[in-house]
Amino acid sequence: MRYPTLALASLLLIGCGAEAPAPEVAEAPPEPAAEFAAIFDGESLEGWNLLAGKGEGYRVEDGMLVCHEGEGGNLFYDKELTDFVLRFDFRLEDGSNNGLCIRCPQQDGSLAYEGIELQIIDNSSERYAKIKPWQKHGSLYHVFPAETGALKPVGEWNSEEVTVQGTTVKVVVNGQTILDVDTSTVTDPEILKEHPGLKNTSGVIGFLGHNEPIAFRNIELKEL
Repeated sequence: MRYPTLALASLLLIGCGAEAPAPEVAEAPPEPAAEFAAIFDGESLEGWNLLAGKGEGYRVEDGMLVCHEGEGGNLFYDKELTDFVLRFDFRLEDGSNNGLCIRCPQQDGSLAYEGIELQIIDNSSERYAKIKPWQKHGSLYHVFPAETGALKPVGEWNSEEVTVQGTTVKVVVNGQTILDVDTSTVTDPEILKEHPGLKNTSGVIGFLGHNEPIAFRNIELKEL
């Protein structure tokens, strides 16, 4: 007669409101990743600010951002940035020489020191045959040399992606990583004195024209 007693006890427990397991609560979906946004519309310089332009400086031609020989200046995207990924295409001519400033102040003159300048230059030009390794394309000027061999022949379009996060700077050209450095590893007191911009945690980005021809297109930004 033990089995009915056990069965009755089980029924009494259920009837007395024994709690059922709580249903699982689904976790909230992760926030969507930031997307790339075009910051050059191919039609105007809206959102950009030119300082110390020589001649017309930069102009828009056939959907491209163009700097002609004998013209230049500092062309800034007019927004303060901290961490980001920047993508763009560029086309070099013989002797092209430009720069990409990151975390820079908006001012004229050389920004390789008050900010950080990444080289944009025709490594193959005879006029640059004797430049230093840290002057070649993708290098962090005067501090970190980039690897060579990623550029396409002059006249062809190249793609570049620059990632700036914390103290790290990474440059990828045509799918090849040519620079991947941490500015916090710079300890030489002379370099740090000459390059206070290495300590910048925010600033603007921009193209630094050195009176040589170049063209850009498909300029996109993703803030991190």
